Amino acid sequence: MLLDALLQVAGEEPGAPAVSDPTVTLTYKKLARLASIFRGIIARETQCERVGIMLPATAAFPAVLMGTWWARKIAIPLNFLLRAEELLKVLEDAQIDYIITVKPFAELAGALPCRVRYLEDLPLRRKMVFAMLWGFPPAPKVEPNQTAVILYTSGTTALPKGVELTFGNLHSNCVDCIHSILNTDARQRFLNILPPFHVFGLTANVLLPIFMRASVFAIPRFNPIAAVRAFEEHDITVILAIPSMYAAMLRVKSAKPDAFANIYIALSGGEPLPDSVRAGFQERFGVILRQGYGLTETSPVISACRNDEDQPGIVGRPIRNAQVRIVDEHMKNLPQGSDGEILVRGPGLMKGYFHKPEETAKVIDKEGWFHTGDIGRFDDKGFLAITGRIKEMLIIGGENVFPREIEAVLEQHEAVLQSAVIGIPDGLRGEVPIAFVIPKKDATVQEDELRNFARQRLASFKTPKKVVVREDLPTGPTGKILKRKLREFYETLEPGR
Repeated sequence: MLLDALLQVAGEEPGAPAVSDPTVTLTYKKLARLASIFRGIIARETQCERVGIMLPATAAFPAVLMGTWWARKIAIPLNFLLRAEELLKVLEDAQIDYIITVKPFAELAGALPCRVRYLEDLPLRRKMVFAMLWGFPPAPKVEPNQTAVILYTSGTTALPKGVELTFGNLHSNCVDCIHSILNTDARQRFLNILPPFHVFGLTANVLLPIFMRASVFAIPRFNPIAAVRAFEEHDITVILAIPSMYAAMLRVKSAKPDAFANIYIALSGGEPLPDSVRAGFQERFGVILRQGYGLTETSPVISACRNDEDQPGIVGRPIRNAQVRIVDEHMKNLPQGSDGEILVRGPGLMKGYFHKPEETAKVIDKEGWFHTGDIGRFDDKGFLAITGRIKEMLIIGGENVFPREIEAVLEQHEAVLQSAVIGIPDGLRGEVPIAFVIPKKDATVQEDELRNFARQRLASFKTPKKVVVREDLPTGPTGKILKRKLREFYETLEPGR
């Protein structure tokens, strides 16, 4: 299914550019040949059913991933930004005894109790020469329900859980995304700046381009200046990234509109896109950032705006084959315009959490609906908007308040680039909202002014009790704002609260 897609392109268009990074360029035939070499290495060196892959976004990652599947193994992309203690919990849960990585991660890998294979120690050039002398072995037959990867959640609110995604999950998400969002006959060029241990990076920037016969330029570690330069030097037409990455590129002083002249589509996902970033990208570069929505458990895309859809604040219509409901606490469907929990069902929905049936049963009900924990609404045109998250909901004086509502108002202020709101316990009202904001370049934010700005647009109990101005916000490896870190930081400002 997935490996077959690569082998088909390699057979029909062997010289077409597949993937490159700052050090190497691979055609589709070379990518397939390299994957076959990793197939042999992995098959010889481990009997374990699961293989850890600790690699950044490079040309090597898709080759190792495909080689893992070719060797009939399950791939476990590992988060190289974790501490050894955190990664050890992942290895224990995934039951891995073999990792493929690179020497820049040697200190981290060396602290783990498993066999480590460094790419630098492999005679890959010599093996590539010999591989030219024989054809490719056939791809193993796989069933749609066979596990392809286990991706571990970020663990920002709890211990990581392994999300089992099948070959059918990933295949359907790629095909349905192409049909619903990226439907074009033109040969596209992707910029990959997302870590491949995250489902957005894995599906959108590694697998999806293969199905589109596109080329990819990968940047191993995100750098906004390098990203802007890649647009200029590699004629990028498609980018799928998270809001904080777009915000960082917007702050690059040397960036010019010409660099983005060939963009076919720029999609934002992973967290809410601030209106200021969206407006800034359009005003400065002439690029409309369109939002999408998805989760690790849904492979990931659930919905996204098409190229002709330009509505701020929405995350598009559901992609083909994705069923979406908005329900109340009694599981009754809510009408258009009403906020409720988002439920999802379809071929992209995960197999479950790895050897955690009880955890799986908590989120997937008997009818197969996945309870996302996100709050949203449909409008009269079928567009979905995300308005909050159940676990982040604040209870202020008995009223339910979603931080995203407050953040959206703060980001309307001309001096605010991005914001994050948390709840702090309060003896009188239960909780009170505290806002953290990043000012726009060369702008000054005054706390009293911003609180008055919010008070004029929100109910008084929703107005932040305090506004904290920061140069940045703490984020996880995928760029998602870590609100628990903000709570810890606030405790240092207001000890004993």
